[in-house]
Amino acid sequence: MIRSRYDALCHLGGGADVQKPHLLAPGKALLQGLGIDLFDHAQTYLSNKYLSILRCFVIRLKRACPFGTALRSHLPLGIQTMQYLPIFLDVRHKPCLVVGGGEVAARKVANLLRAGAAVTVVAPELAEPLRRTLAEGGLVHLERTFQEADLDGALLVVAATADRAVNRRVAELAGARGIPVNVVDQGEDSSFIMPSVIDRSPVVVAVSTGTASPVLARLLRTRLESVIPAGYGRLGELCARYRDRVKARFADQRDRRRFWDRVLQGGVAERVFSGHLDEADAAMAVELDAASPSAGMGEVYLVGAGPGDPDLLTFRALRLMQQADVVVYDRLVAEPILEMTRRDARRVYVGKERNNHAMRQEEINRLLADLAKEGHRVLRLKGGDPFIFGRGGEEIDTLAAEGVPFQVVPGITAASGCAAYAGIPLTHRDYAQSVTFVTGHLKDGTIDLNWPQLAQPHQTLVFYMGLIGLPVIVRELIAHGVSPQMPIALVQQGTTHMQRVYTGTLANILASVERDPPKPPTLVIVGEVVSLRDKLNWFNALGASTQGATTPIAPGS
Repeated sequence: MIRSRYDALCHLGGGADVQKPHLLAPGKALLQGLGIDLFDHAQTYLSNKYLSILRCFVIRLKRACPFGTALRSHLPLGIQTMQYLPIFLDVRHKPCLVVGGGEVAARKVANLLRAGAAVTVVAPELAEPLRRTLAEGGLVHLERTFQEADLDGALLVVAATADRAVNRRVAELAGARGIPVNVVDQGEDSSFIMPSVIDRSPVVVAVSTGTASPVLARLLRTRLESVIPAGYGRLGELCARYRDRVKARFADQRDRRRFWDRVLQGGVAERVFSGHLDEADAAMAVELDAASPSAGMGEVYLVGAGPGDPDLLTFRALRLMQQADVVVYDRLVAEPILEMTRRDARRVYVGKERNNHAMRQEEINRLLADLAKEGHRVLRLKGGDPFIFGRGGEEIDTLAAEGVPFQVVPGITAASGCAAYAGIPLTHRDYAQSVTFVTGHLKDGTIDLNWPQLAQPHQTLVFYMGLIGLPVIVRELIAHGVSPQMPIALVQQGTTHMQRVYTGTLANILASVERDPPKPPTLVIVGEVVSLRDKLNWFNALGASTQGATTPIAPGS
């Protein structure tokens, strides 16, 4: 197992032992040839703590060898690559080299000096800002062109000359020594980038778009500047002063986290933001004296994750997602939504699909109660709305019977979300005065529904889990008097970039599906309102990614 984040970073540079599961034999041989030893271990070693590290590992393989793409395909489903690994590096009193003496180099030097680095600049001449810094004793200047020996002992290197060939040579020589290098405006030659920064020291926020658009990064930084008060720096200093006392007061990490959650969102924080630091210290001391370790009972948050688009989450859902220390999630929770939970939270997969249940419903009910009784704050994250074909009522019934506190946060149900994103209003004065949500899940080969009621005119029918049972739905509706020309729509992975909408009539939809089968999850909408789609459709799915937002997420990812 990777022993620490520091070890993992060493491994990215080709250090000693890297343990990676399920790698192809050619890739293993190649990496072993680079001095990296690999061992086959269980997938459970890919804990949440190291996902970002593994993503970076793969992207570097892709740049280095043709096996990278194949290796990426062997990572557990749900792990996506990032272009860069976000880290914060301690450069205080450490030697850092800047090659170049112009205005751009001056900005890089200024950032390094703000972080406390010992900066050496190599350049035949210096721009005015650098000359002033040199006169103030803030840097060392080597008044000449770059030489390879300048790299000796450097922690990191910035190449910022106006000569692309010189910059590339600096990057190649630094790379050969394993020294991180940033090449200005030459992202392909850089091994690290310097992000836009919101500095509220000790609180520092960094924003990056990789090499895609520095202007966009600056715009994002400007927006963040307006919503992160300067008082957050003072709040960070208060946290640092009380950290040891809080740690001594609460032996259990969960108790410490809950204490800080309460303090940082309550009166103490408000006093800091208003500049009343003495009052904040006094309030902090009162909070610490009054606080007591938990009695052992946690809480369950039953949260609807919506149909897939993360923008459809409620504010309350997002807040609770950030508080929970255990996440129990379903198969159809969108991966971008799962990524919005706390990174250090334990994840438990309990997804179900046809004829394949990771855990029976009774076991899920029991699990939620047991986790809460152990003192955990448990996020039960369910696709759509937990009370609409989500079996949420069964889960909280168990919690209520056992005295476990719980909250329920509704989500946008698939019928509402998918219909809206498909441009199909579920009700309309001219077409449908009612809407019915129906489960189309087959049991013992039949769908036991009130077909005469469903065949009534001037209504919209929405079938959840109706893809497998579509032939039965079509047959029974026609048999009970619905016109074969009744419009029908199938919405695949609605509200996501993988959304596809199939339209037709009861008479021809089966032939369309046979020619081009949709993939689950697919919602079925029957009614005259479907005819409005051509006029009202507004959402254009990108369709560029092979990973659907509601593609099932593998256990442990």
